[in-house]
Amino acid sequence: MIEVRHLVKRFGVKTVFKGLDFHVQSGEFVVILGPNGAGKTTFLRILASLSRPTSGEVRIYGYAIPGQTSAIRRRLGVVSHQPLLYDNLSALENLHFYGNMYGVPNLESRVKEVLELVGLYQRRRDLVRTFSRGMQQRLAIGRAVLHDPQVMLFDEPHTGLDQEASLMLDAILREVAARGRTVVMTSHDLTRAAELASRIDVLSKGMIVASVPREDIEPDQLAGFYRQAISETSS
Repeated sequence: MIEVRHLVKRFGVKTVFKGLDFHVQSGEFVVILGPNGAGKTTFLRILASLSRPTSGEVRIYGYAIPGQTSAIRRRLGVVSHQPLLYDNLSALENLHFYGNMYGVPNLESRVKEVLELVGLYQRRRDLVRTFSRGMQQRLAIGRAVLHDPQVMLFDEPHTGLDQEASLMLDAILREVAARGRTVVMTSHDLTRAAELASRIDVLSKGMIVASVPREDIEPDQLAGFYRQAISETSS
């Protein structure tokens, strides 16, 4: 479903990725862990076709980045640090806009379903600029799942969410995974990684330095696994 080979990304003289390889099978839920500055957000932006690789091969659903980004974006749902919403439109208008763009069938009922799912139906007619950061994140999650994409990319999606909203997101992630969708999520939260992932990868120094199927590691071993992976690249 996702295939990355020999990915290189440079910003001027700074090299973020130095030949990174990454592969995800259909239906996998991969959580990428890594320290601040490891490149997690940059990597997801490349997968989302929001940033161009310097060199290397990136394919999603068989389509190449950057050459076939239009076909890729129709199959992606993305939750990033930017909510990608229109401040001067209401929650309802935002979802209608994206729903029309993606050709979502039965749009009225689907928008209502999604707004109820993310707990914003009562605020559906309010402008996004009046929303708190957490409410905007809720709506961004709704935008990402609206068209039921085959691949979902979440960049630390729990940021800015209160406990109730975080539990709501966990439920959505489990539902998405249960439907066989492919998920890649970055996180600092080892506990959530252990609860949600089918595979856990560690990104450090521009490379995937460790990878383990969730079933092969106990939750209380994950912190040690992570620390060892990071320490080996720091030495």
